[in-house]
Formats: sequence, C-alpha cells, structure tokens
Amino acid sequence: MRYIPNTPEDQRLMLDAAGAREFKDLIKEIPEGLLLKGPLNLPPALSEIELMAELKEMASLNADASKYACFLGGGAYDHFIPSAVRFITSRSEFATSYTPYQAEVSQGTLQAAFEYQSMVCELTGMGAANASMYDGASAMAEAALMAQRLTKRHEVAVSRAVHPNYRQTLKTYMRGVKSPVVEIPYDAVSGTTDMQALAQDIGTSTAAVIIQYPNFFGCIEDLKTAAQAAHERGALLVAVVDPIALGILKSPGELGADIVVGEGQGLGKSMSFGGPYLGIFACREDFIRQMPGRIVGETKDRRGRRGYVLTLQAREQHIKRERATSNICTNEALVALTAAVYLSTMGWRGLRDVASLCLQKSHYAMDELKKKGIKPPFNAPFFKEFVVACKDIKALNKRLLKDKIIGGLDIGDYYPELRGKTLIAVTEKRTREEIDRLALLF
Repeated sequence: MRYIPNTPEDQRLMLDAAGAREFKDLIKEIPEGLLLKGPLNLPPALSEIELMAELKEMASLNADASKYACFLGGGAYDHFIPSAVRFITSRSEFATSYTPYQAEVSQGTLQAAFEYQSMVCELTGMGAANASMYDGASAMAEAALMAQRLTKRHEVAVSRAVHPNYRQTLKTYMRGVKSPVVEIPYDAVSGTTDMQALAQDIGTSTAAVIIQYPNFFGCIEDLKTAAQAAHERGALLVAVVDPIALGILKSPGELGADIVVGEGQGLGKSMSFGGPYLGIFACREDFIRQMPGRIVGETKDRRGRRGYVLTLQAREQHIKRERATSNICTNEALVALTAAVYLSTMGWRGLRDVASLCLQKSHYAMDELKKKGIKPPFNAPFFKEFVVACKDIKALNKRLLKDKIIGGLDIGDYYPELRGKTLIAVTEKRTREEIDRLALLF
C-alpha cells in the first residue's frame, strides 16, 4: 500500500478493539530485555517528493532484467511474458480469490485449476496432475516420498546432474524419514547421467530414480534408457522437467517416466528475485491416490450442468493423519493460473516456437564462443543452457555488468571438479547483438 493512514483516532479504535488502554499493553508479554529502549537509528524524515527520489535512486542500482541482457539461468529464466498474461491474472476476480480449499471456493477458481491440470497432463504425457505445489525442488522431494509409498521401498537414487539445490532439498526431506540417498555420477565427457553407474546403483531397496530433463548442465538426458533400468529393478522413474523444453522434446510420459515434476516459473512468471514460483506435479493415472496436494475434478450437478469440485485432498486437515500423503497444506493457485493463461495464450505452436528459438539461439551463442577459442567441457546435445570454461568468472561477470549484461552461473560452487566453468542460459528474448556482445567480452 502506498498510503496507510494511522491517525490517533485510528490507533484508539484499534486499541479499544484489542481491549488495551495503550500500546504498551499489547507488548507486555515480551521480556524486558528484548524491548527496544531507544529510538531507531533512522535518518531524519523526508518529504514525499524527496523520499520518492531517493528510493528511485536506490532502485536504479538493481540489475533489472528489463534493462539488462540476462544470460543467468540455473533454475530461473528470463522468458518473454505476453501482456495478456499479466492483464488477466491481475484481475480482482483472480488476484483476491479466497484460499482455494474451502467449501466456498468459487467455480471460476476451480475451473482455472482444472484447466491448468489438463494442460500439465498434455505437456508431460501423464494421466493426472495436481493443482500445483510450492516449487520445483519441493515437488521433486514429494515425488520421492510418493515413490516410497508406492513401492514400499526406502532408498532414493538421484543423478548428480540434477540441480544441486533440488538435491539438497531432497536430502533434507529424506533425513526426516531416515531414508538413504544415492547419488549417481554424471559422465565427464557427455555431461549426462552415467547409465552404467545408474544400472549398478539401483538395488532391490530403490524406490525412485530421479533424472532431470534437460539436466542442470542443459544436456538432454536419455530418459528412455533410465526408465528401462529403473523398471527392471522395480523402481519408479521421476523426471524433473523444464516445461518450455517440452515444446519440442518428447514428453516424459512417452519415454517411460512414472512421475513428472518441475519448475513452472518459465510459463509466464517473472524471475521475481526467486519466488514465489510454481511446483509442477503429474503422474500416471493409477498413482493418483498417492499424489500429494489437491486435485480438481469435473462433474455435473443435479440439473446436468458442468461443474468443478475438489476431488481429492489427501492431507492432514481432511483425512486421518497417518493416511495423509503430504503435510504441504496449500498450492500456488495464482501462479498456476498464470501458467494456464500463458499456455492458453501461446498455444502448442507458440510454445514450440519459443522452445525452438531457445534451442537455436543457445546453439548460435555456443558457436560464437567456440570461434573465440572458448571450449565446452561436455559434448551431449543441449537445449537452452550450456557449460563453458572461463579462467576468472567473477571478473568476467563484473565486466559484463558494466556493459549491461548479466553473466552466467559459476557452477564451481556446486561442483568442485568443475572449477572455472560457467553455465550460460539463452532464452528466446536474447538478440543476436546481445549474444555477439557476450562472445566479444568473453
């Protein structure tokens, strides 16, 4: 709120409503040692004109992606967002809707969730999808728990080519249920999961094999081979996807995945300094009763009219605690709506075009860097991200910022064996001129 009135009369009304005579009565339970005794260390008050000018000056120091060419990826991407998406999702009917799990939830909110679920199923090749989860990382960890319930096994195998933050989230979840996590190495030449090691590491206690598609390095994994190896040993395959890539890649469902999760930020949501984002979660239809979150279904009322209803809510607030599939108690309804509006606006052809542009522009960037003598460490096909060598990434990114370019991610912080390597992301928004400047400054 830009202006919040707080007159003495307002304060008196609030104190009366709280049953207090003065403000001190509201904080009397706080220990004396924790109370602020003196004034806050703040500069003198400014006029509104002066304050706005100072705040604008401070805000100008931010490397806003709308003013910079962003080549930083690793899970959050600078994709184009059609104007229609922001216009529709900012309408009061959606932006102010009540939390969508109560009995009084509107039909419009339910239908929006149903349409989102339907699009996720089409995109992933799965039979069922939920109304969304917090983000890609927690969705992946929930998929591992779901696989444990389905297989009655406790071990989880995850490729080291899966996003390192996702793997850390998985380990946090698994620590709580005392389940071991086995990390499958990636091949140092291709940059993809070592399938021989995968086949050896899957045992009779493995519940899930987790592969990212494309993986953290941008390389396209062989999901079909991974699925076969997992199924031969009675494990399930969990695919962690970039939904934009599914505009041109075969769906995980076609390749044998059992559960598909991913981060939906690229579907019409700005980077927003890291959130809130969108956890995509889909699975085979026969697994639906073990899927976490809530699921909206289509039905008919007594007059035969089409309607929507919360079909499944397998959580502690609605069913016996021991039968709850997850303690996640909400979903990202507005961000899921954003994804549904984006996909509806783009259509299959538009999504395919966006994916094709990402593919073509990233390969053009790689070719230009190769001309400068920059060598990629991996040779597997890639989608919109790739890894290249750089002697001093920190100095390079500092130099790039001066030229209004946000550089790549130093992956040596996550992979000690890849010191001096940076991850470059190229979306459909990057122009030839921006890519050429990046290559020149390299």
